[in-house]
Amino acid sequence: MTTSLATYIALPGTTAEAMEHWHEIFGGELEILRYGDMDLQGMPFTPDPQGVAHSTLMLPSGGIIAGGDAMDSENDYPVRGTAYSLLFTTETPEEARGFIRRLLDGGGTEGMPFERAPWGDWYGQVFDRYGVMWAFSSTGD
Repeated sequence: MTTSLATYIALPGTTAEAMEHWHEIFGGELEILRYGDMDLQGMPFTPDPQGVAHSTLMLPSGGIIAGGDAMDSENDYPVRGTAYSLLFTTETPEEARGFIRRLLDGGGTEGMPFERAPWGDWYGQVFDRYGVMWAFSSTGD
């Protein structure tokens, strides 16, 4: 068995849209399993058949983003925040700028400009249109 670590995000009914958006930006292999594709016998609730039970985006770089639609609609867990981010490290600043540009063009907002950081690397932040904070880092010149 191989050990791995993946980011898992529960979004409020927008997981399929977000995963397809990230797939367009970052590439990779996307799999989406909807509740309507499963045998739901024995489930303690009746989910929306179009709701996302589980999805994975296997990035070309080897990273994994997984997620599903949030099940607890009575709690308001904020998606947008700075307590977490998805850190994406690229080989070159140009590659990071390309991802940042596509996230901004897709409805995102800049959190921190992508520029040389005091520690010498390149660093910046973008909130995508779903409120997820993407931090980009590059050691290249």
